[in-house]
Amino acid sequence: MTAAAATVQAFFTERLARQRRASVHTIAAYRDTLRLLLTFAAARTGTSPCRLDIADLNAPVIAAFLDHLEHDRGNSIRTRNARLAAIHSLFTFAALRHPEHAADIDRVLAIPPKRADQTIITFLTDPETQALLTAPDRATRTGRRDHAWILLAIQTGLRASELTSLTRGDVHLGTGAYVACHGKGRKDRITPLAPETITTLRAWLAERADAPEKPLFPTTRGAQMSTDALQQRLSTYTIRAGRTCPSLINKNITPHVLRHTAAMRLLHAGVDITVIALWLGHENITTTQIYLHADMALKQQALDRTTPPDTAPGRYSPPDQLLAFLEAL
Repeated sequence: MTAAAATVQAFFTERLARQRRASVHTIAAYRDTLRLLLTFAAARTGTSPCRLDIADLNAPVIAAFLDHLEHDRGNSIRTRNARLAAIHSLFTFAALRHPEHAADIDRVLAIPPKRADQTIITFLTDPETQALLTAPDRATRTGRRDHAWILLAIQTGLRASELTSLTRGDVHLGTGAYVACHGKGRKDRITPLAPETITTLRAWLAERADAPEKPLFPTTRGAQMSTDALQQRLSTYTIRAGRTCPSLINKNITPHVLRHTAAMRLLHAGVDITVIALWLGHENITTTQIYLHADMALKQQALDRTTPPDTAPGRYSPPDQLLAFLEAL
């Protein structure tokens, strides 16, 4: 076994699993990255993956692999940077075990991430939220289940993985009702529930007398729903809601958009950005600042404050239809 093969195995068994106690999602992401890299390097060098050495995974090969991800596989810059972060983590670990390859390792670690465009986040307006919540057929058990998790997602901002992993025991509907979840980065947090959400969850829990460890939103067979199932159900309801709310037709609604919606609702209610960061479980407040960029209402308020004292706040509106026609030319 080559030094590279032994290092890859030790990276997963020692560094990720034992030292860092990485989540299954992190391990899966790193695994997929290295599987793609080794397959690419094997095809490029004509050497089987188990015989590749650290010198075969040099900076030119890594750079070519990153270009392959973007141009051949159609990955976004963010995905490309995530793959590079996994490679950097492996080579940082390799630097401690194989100082004789320090020169090659340093060149790989010097490869910088690409700057990605900052896109404006998508979120639901109040009419869109209401249309989506009324889309599930609550005459059926599946419709009542889906209405409950969509409402919970919009109110709490839980991630898709957090929603699917919820159990009945995670919901506390007594005084000071809240939902507890074990979120990203192994962080536990609790989120208070609004009266409407409490009523809906109480009715949903009353339908089945399952044990506390059972999934809160199970499939028809009683198993835990997958994140793909959440997306499939949400896409179905988005199409249905688009018949009464046309603005939904041009929006790509995902479970994460429901999370964005929860954050924007808090922001519009005047909640401080640091509280929103805690609410969503963000490790860094800079992550939460994307919602400030997306809020046109706050920007308009800031613009109104900068108008001269003798000018009425708001945007200019032509006083006459003919002037409006000329302004539009």
